Amino acid sequence: MANYGKLAAKITFAATIAFLASCQSFNKDKSRTTGWNYNDSKNGGYELAEYKEPITGPGLVFIEGGTFTMGRISDDPMYEWNNIPRRVTIPSFYMDETEVANVDYVEYLYWINRVFGPSYPEVYRKALPDTLVWREKLGYNEPLVETYLRHPAYRDYPVVGVSWVQANDYCMWRTDRVNEMLLVQYGVLELDPAQKDENNFNTEAYLAGQYTGLVNKPIRDLNPGGTGERRVKLEDGILLPKYRLPTEAEWEFAAYGLIGNTHFERVVERRVYPWNGTILRTDDKKFYGSYVANFKRGRGDYMGVAGNLNDGAEITTEVGSLWPNDYGLYNMAGNVAEWVLDVYRPLSFEDVSDFAPFRGNTFQTRVTDAEGYLVPKDSLGRLKNRPVTEEEAMGRFNYRKADNINYLDGDYQSLVGVDWAVTDEDGNNSTSKMYEYGISSLISDKARVYKGGSWRDPAFYMSPAARRSLDENMATNFIGFRCAMGRVGGSTPGKK
Repeated sequence: MANYGKLAAKITFAATIAFLASCQSFNKDKSRTTGWNYNDSKNGGYELAEYKEPITGPGLVFIEGGTFTMGRISDDPMYEWNNIPRRVTIPSFYMDETEVANVDYVEYLYWINRVFGPSYPEVYRKALPDTLVWREKLGYNEPLVETYLRHPAYRDYPVVGVSWVQANDYCMWRTDRVNEMLLVQYGVLELDPAQKDENNFNTEAYLAGQYTGLVNKPIRDLNPGGTGERRVKLEDGILLPKYRLPTEAEWEFAAYGLIGNTHFERVVERRVYPWNGTILRTDDKKFYGSYVANFKRGRGDYMGVAGNLNDGAEITTEVGSLWPNDYGLYNMAGNVAEWVLDVYRPLSFEDVSDFAPFRGNTFQTRVTDAEGYLVPKDSLGRLKNRPVTEEEAMGRFNYRKADNINYLDGDYQSLVGVDWAVTDEDGNNSTSKMYEYGISSLISDKARVYKGGSWRDPAFYMSPAARRSLDENMATNFIGFRCAMGRVGGSTPGKK
């Protein structure tokens, strides 16, 4: 009995030591690997910022990720079979609650004209949407050419006439404006409305030390060999990741909103649209029978009969109108189709990774001088990038070259053993042989995917699985976009 008591005491003592050790491992004041203090200039000044959760950027909605069946499981009357079902996992991310509206894009144009207009008017012209997309050879839409983008009556309508390239430029601009305002709100910088040309806030340039701005209260530097002051670092957790276009997989996952009909990992109904069932009208008692999306009901029927309009919109409608899906996202079916990040390939669903699927990677690195230092930013205040060389990728197993757009679907590796495997001038890209652009195909490395139906599309295209493509430099009156942002940290806020 005495031996049992001694054994119990030893176990209790060992458990206490283990508990204390586990507590020490999560000590916010002291390193669990070296025992040196954090945030102590006497211990070298290594800083560990107070951090709980990333904030949600303006306009964004949190999209909890998970696994789902990507692709179409219903009949394909077009017989394209370019979206074969595939089980994939999507990491949690953020997406705009609504499509980018005219008022948002005009704010972007105003900023560009104010900052770059006098010296670089071509930057402003490059950003302008193509308002001529409203013209029809045998229709009268000329008033929309003049009014749709800038008239206040349309300010909350989705911007159209924007190419994939222009949409990406908008995302870059939005990233910088949001992060600049965060630094102002934290008191690090003061607002500087007099920014001009290369002297404008750019997130990457700021982090690289190539932008200073109007400093209000710099961060205290605890490095005993420093100046006592420093700029914000990525490790401080203040700056947000980049706004960007969503990937095709992210857009499709978010559009379905399966979180609304999932119980204990069981999807109770596989949706055809962003809502349950195949009925295009709401069962909301107050609005019973109203259409849940802005689409073309049939030939020549864009809005219904006077006195009993169906979706009430002859063209587009306000971005926050109609009913949101179970993630709280508006108009994921109808209104305007939306650009996504991916390069279009018919067989992407078979080729891409089953975790965070995406086709379109072109890996880049910073441009440095002979001594390895970053070269000065360009005339617009942006850091310079270049593609990774094959020499730099040598010895890697996850990628061997910068441009992976055609991996397994258009590159030389795809055609080894094929008698017509002739490479292009670069020696390894044979897309032009696999897809004869302009002759037998409209597929090229510039073909980008757009998702969802629009105001001028029938119901078929409102399925999140539907996919179409267009050249990245072209624009239409039925394609818009919304932004997304990757989530840093855990997949669910507040959970460890």
